Amino acid sequence: MTRVIALLLALVLVSSPALAQEPAPAAGSKPLIKYGKWLLAAGALGMNYLAARAHDRADDNFNALEDRCLADHALCALDASGRYADGQSEALYQTSLHYDRMARRWLFGGETALAGAAALFVWELTRHTPKPDNIPFEPEVRSLRQATGVGFKLAF
Repeated sequence: MTRVIALLLALVLVSSPALAQEPAPAAGSKPLIKYGKWLLAAGALGMNYLAARAHDRADDNFNALEDRCLADHALCALDASGRYADGQSEALYQTSLHYDRMARRWLFGGETALAGAAALFVWELTRHTPKPDNIPFEPEVRSLRQATGVGFKLAF
């Protein structure tokens, strides 16, 4: 969770008022949008990787518990409270639950980061950006009365 907080802190620093008063770059996107979308997309990939690792660890612990139970059914007896009577079996089960919770948190963070990245991609695509003046060849399509005109401009 500290990585998520660090990511949010980095985004706040990028969007500080000192950067907002600088003139906009030629592309028209602010640094928060221009780099934030890629940072969030990379964060989503990283968090999903960590979720997969946590899920694998949970599976490993639960498979070890199943192997213990198949080898000796007495090791998997439950007491009155519903816990395993054997301490090592209970520890394996609790470790499996811990890694499952961790995987769920990483997945939630990854999905949130992915939604944020998608929102920033859409935000940047919908912003109007002026055309640069240095386009040497620009195709042109015009709608005429009963035809479509196709041509090009050639700047010298």
